[in-house]
Amino acid sequence: MSNDALDPAEASAEYGLPDPSDVLALDSLLAPDELALRQRIRDFTDQQIRPDIADWYEQGVFPMHLPAQLGELGVLGMHLEGYGCPGRSAVEYGLAAMELEAGDSGIRTFVSVQGSLAMSAIHKWGSEDQKQEWLPRMAAGEVIGCFALTEPTAGSDPSSMTTAARRDGTGEDAGWVLDGAKRWIGLASVADVMVVWARTDDGVRGFLVPAGTEGVTATPIGRKLSMRASIQCDVTFDGVRLGPEALLPGARGLSGPFSCLNEARYGIAWGAMGAARDSYEAALRYSMERLQFGKPLSGYQLTQEKLVNMLVEVQKGTMLALHLGRLKDSGRLRPEQISLAKLNNVREAITVAREARTILGGNGITLDYSPLRHAANLESVRTYEGTDEVHTLILGQHITGLPAFR
Repeated sequence: MSNDALDPAEASAEYGLPDPSDVLALDSLLAPDELALRQRIRDFTDQQIRPDIADWYEQGVFPMHLPAQLGELGVLGMHLEGYGCPGRSAVEYGLAAMELEAGDSGIRTFVSVQGSLAMSAIHKWGSEDQKQEWLPRMAAGEVIGCFALTEPTAGSDPSSMTTAARRDGTGEDAGWVLDGAKRWIGLASVADVMVVWARTDDGVRGFLVPAGTEGVTATPIGRKLSMRASIQCDVTFDGVRLGPEALLPGARGLSGPFSCLNEARYGIAWGAMGAARDSYEAALRYSMERLQFGKPLSGYQLTQEKLVNMLVEVQKGTMLALHLGRLKDSGRLRPEQISLAKLNNVREAITVAREARTILGGNGITLDYSPLRHAANLESVRTYEGTDEVHTLILGQHITGLPAFR
């Protein structure tokens, strides 16, 4: 095989042939403006993420210059309307999530924590003053937010949270005192504002806690084998005093945080397919170039079977994500549908990434190639915003009518 041979996608583009990696012609289901947006995000990923992601991952650092660039790109709070938010469709947000996670799950996770969790909470449940104060700057990437729900002993079961807020004083001017602990809180150590969920006498409520508030400590979690180009923290609240303006007035009970989690889970269904597609494409390119026993790896039946199995799952998962996006844009998307897509797409993406690594052989364990990095990251994606077990139980309750959580 000559060194200047085109890869299949490039050959298809040059000669006007169908993309061999889009067997189902899924691109034909996208409108021109959706394709244009996808290309813009793909170009950003190629130029701003791929060149440095291996170093960020190896060093365990999140690139703090990216938030402003992502704000300029228009992907922060992308699906939200007003207050400086882009107001794009659910499908467009999904396409952006897919392209960013093709770069790295940690970068897509930042966009998800900022937009689908923190900004969504303020947009859905905040007062007008809170929205005006925070959302425009968050959309621009000037201010970073985080979403503090999970606790050291309350992950899959947030109803057992122990973080509590009690009234501080009486009357309309009464504030709050917040005590407790949270764990695995993305971006907490660099956040300008935390959305914190806590028990009160009026059920679970949300609070906005600005950075620098006395009594708040955020400690990054180290020694991670996954999501290394990202930040997750332990957070403690020790007698934190908040004014009445800190309360998110519209959220009462767990329906508040759950509504935000569903926004994040929707984006994950798309994002996981970005990691899977990138893993497949890395393996395909390698197999076309790597010679073994006198011919390319791609010319062997076992390799072709692996490539086909990967492609089938990427195509199916992308079609599922697109279907969800159309349902969401038409106001018909249901929580159990999100659970099905999150469960399937992340599970299959891990399988694709691991299979892609086998085609790369020993080279696949280095950061010169993306599949094993994607596989490691996806272990976190598989756990957060609902484990496989939680989404299985959600679907089980839906199809049987019987809750089996306890």
